[in-house]
Amino acid sequence: MIFIRYENWRSYLRYYPVTCLLLAANIVMFIVLTLNGGSRNGLTLLRFGAMSDIEPFAGQSWRLFTAMFLHNGFDHLFSNSFAILVFAPPLERLLGWWRYALVYLGSGLVGNLISMGVYQFSSVPHISVGASGAVYGVYGAFLYIALLQRHLMDESSRKTLYSLLIIGVIYSVLVPKINLAAHFGGLVGGFFIYGLIVRLLKRR
Repeated sequence: MIFIRYENWRSYLRYYPVTCLLLAANIVMFIVLTLNGGSRNGLTLLRFGAMSDIEPFAGQSWRLFTAMFLHNGFDHLFSNSFAILVFAPPLERLLGWWRYALVYLGSGLVGNLISMGVYQFSSVPHISVGASGAVYGVYGAFLYIALLQRHLMDESSRKTLYSLLIIGVIYSVLVPKINLAAHFGGLVGGFFIYGLIVRLLKRR
């Protein structure tokens, strides 16, 4: 079962440096938001890099990146950080640190880009933050493995992945204010970015 963590904290830091950096960035930015007006304050989120279709923030492409490290409340931070902590490490070990970073960040950017493309047609002002697109990109990479590289994943891990995706879809549809477009975009992005990496940037 690849999604069960057996490492102590020292081994975790040594084996998964990018995952640790991502977790640290999320936590640090949450503290920064909390000390500057609160992580649920829309103006604070916009000031520190949230995506939005509100002028003058609309169309600022750098926000596609910065929004990945901002979270709207502790519950939002906790759910995404827990997913990164538990489910991302096997992908970092499999790909190596920089290929893994490419999947994570690339998926997050694709998810955010699709999200802004969808919500620009909405009549309701939109502000979006969170690592969910990147997290679903990790799931998308694992979905590629489960479907097309079955020898790399055991049956229990496949069942766990499928269960996560089913629960994630139901949660994204039923819970208000969830960015379904970012989740779906990240999942698709992770699937195809991983596929390109294993074909074009094979690990020696």
